[in-house]
Amino acid sequence: MLLPDALDEEATMSEPGYFSDHSMIRRVMSKRAVGLSYGLRALVIGAVHPLLYVGTAENTEHRMTPYTRLALTGHLFEAVFLGSKAEADRALAFTRKKHVEVRGTLPEDAGAQHPAGTRYSALDPHLMFMTMAFTFDSAEVMYDLLVRAMTDGEREGLYQDYVRWGQLFGMPADAAPSSYREFRAFFDGYLASDELFLTDEARLVGSYLAGQRVPYAQGVPLQQVTSVFYLLVQGSLPPRIRRMYGMRWGVSEEVAYQALSRAVRTAHVSVPLVPPVLRGTLAGPSAPVYKLLSRRERELVGSGRPSMPGIDPRNWVQRNSA
Repeated sequence: MLLPDALDEEATMSEPGYFSDHSMIRRVMSKRAVGLSYGLRALVIGAVHPLLYVGTAENTEHRMTPYTRLALTGHLFEAVFLGSKAEADRALAFTRKKHVEVRGTLPEDAGAQHPAGTRYSALDPHLMFMTMAFTFDSAEVMYDLLVRAMTDGEREGLYQDYVRWGQLFGMPADAAPSSYREFRAFFDGYLASDELFLTDEARLVGSYLAGQRVPYAQGVPLQQVTSVFYLLVQGSLPPRIRRMYGMRWGVSEEVAYQALSRAVRTAHVSVPLVPPVLRGTLAGPSAPVYKLLSRRERELVGSGRPSMPGIDPRNWVQRNSA
């Protein structure tokens, strides 16, 4: 592994990186509530893009352990968001090496816009932009939801930081809209279009990541923590995306979601009133927390049990329940 096990928060914030401590991307991504939820949301909503999903699924070592993949991705991304230039460069080199190998064709039809045989490549400028788009959108949504609503200027600043972030991973600058306003018009239009499609595997894995299919007996403390983030991720999704996954969402879920997100926002607004022992939990890298989930996932797989209940890893067919 080319990266250290965990980013050291104090060193990370003091050493020069590609983004200054005052940049919007650092201000947003250093909030732990955002760091622990944006990645889950980005993967769940991003699964509706068949080329991105299939390209990743067909070229990953962690196909049956998506939380392990999420932890690795979150670690790499945080190294660029929050790390020094040396940490970021190691993460970027590792990612570029992996991306060269990611190319292929869709094995079957994935909606009217993506017939079987459609080519994909991790080096495709548009797919690079779409990866950035899902990531940026989720960071923006979760910050607005869990910290506070950004001003127009902050929103533009965060978008431009994300464009630069995409460029560091190899995305050409002209692959992205030039302003936040143009991006939002494009992305909202995309989410309303007929391009969205969930493959059977994407629906199963996305449901698992969103908490529809929780891992076996994680333990009460961990289960309570993950349930909180499952609710926040599900509630933050556009209604159309929830319907595509078949997620149940009624009055009780909406009330619980609104109460929980309000409580998290209040904690950020009233930081001086939060006990000192808890203040440190509001900010800093989130990768160590993701590692807890990925460790449990690996334990399940190592014991011969699938991490995703009801899913046959040999053919991705949901088993009939008794």
